[in-house]
Amino acid sequence: MPAKSDPPKPTEGELAILRCLWRHGPGTVRDVVLRLRPQPGYTTALKMMQIMTEKGLLERDTSQRVHVFTPRVPRAQTQKQLVADLLHKAFDGSASSLVLQALSNTRASKQELEAVRKLLNSIEGNPQHE
Repeated sequence: MPAKSDPPKPTEGELAILRCLWRHGPGTVRDVVLRLRPQPGYTTALKMMQIMTEKGLLERDTSQRVHVFTPRVPRAQTQKQLVADLLHKAFDGSASSLVLQALSNTRASKQELEAVRKLLNSIEGNPQHE
């Protein structure tokens, strides 16, 4: 269960908005609408972003005529929260099962495999690969 200070897990639609803002930086509702595919209606995006602000997922700068939205939580923290939830719900807490499933479902690039090896070596305490 997340700590009380953790924001709630974002829905799929909220994640799309967060990914847009993480990728492009703070933006207005119009900025988000123009970048998302499929493109939501302006009022739909506005309502979602207002709800996300109330939930603590976004911050809204109201100092100018056009409001600018910024994610309140870094991408890595949200990913960590979602992976922890998935690990608990789908893999009974088994990190190895999650990793094996992820690597067997998708072809990993050389760089990704090297990053996994480096992480495993650092976890095992092998100083030559840290």
